[in-house]
Amino acid sequence: MWYAQNPARRTHQLAGDAGVLLWTALWATAAVVAYRLACLLALPRALQQHNAPLPLVGGRVDTALRRIAGAVDAMDPVTVRTAVAVGAVALFVVPVGLVLGAWLPRRLRWIRQAGAARDLAASDDGRELLALRSLLRPLHEVAVTASEIPDATPGSLAWGWRHGDPDTLDALAAAELERLGLDFVPPQAVPAPPIRPVPAQATETAEGAGAPEAVTDPVR
Repeated sequence: MWYAQNPARRTHQLAGDAGVLLWTALWATAAVVAYRLACLLALPRALQQHNAPLPLVGGRVDTALRRIAGAVDAMDPVTVRTAVAVGAVALFVVPVGLVLGAWLPRRLRWIRQAGAARDLAASDDGRELLALRSLLRPLHEVAVTASEIPDATPGSLAWGWRHGDPDTLDALAAAELERLGLDFVPPQAVPAPPIRPVPAQATETAEGAGAPEAVTDPVR
């Protein structure tokens, strides 16, 4: 499960994922542009052959870039290219890594918790575990859960869980799933197979076959 079932929570998750993707694409583009510009500055001959002013920059900036290119001409081309590549990679990795470091662990943790909670909610034993997890929340969260249940208090919720009250277990499990943005569906009891009536004729036949035959004593 990648996204919540609650519409508001799902929208928030989609917006966060889209923001991370947009952030990654933005810095990838910036790194590529910076690398190409730096390579152009590292190759003074190519810059000198390009007589027209550089696009998106003014005359002063163009002159300053050409001076920098002339100074780089005295350096080793391999060293310059390596430094340019390392700088471009760092320009991409640092900002993207900071965002991923804050976003990815929380996203993976929610995916694990939501998958485990969904599997637990499908069985009676799992429902009890979810209810216990809801009771182990901080006291103010337990009080909020109790306030949403008619005629319930934190003490009555604990009593209901301890005695296995179905309504209390369902309410606590639903509250725990709601914190994850999931919907609670109570497990349905499997109906017993219907008993087919045995025809009367078959019953009489079975009784006749099972009855012992009468033994007739021979006439003395």
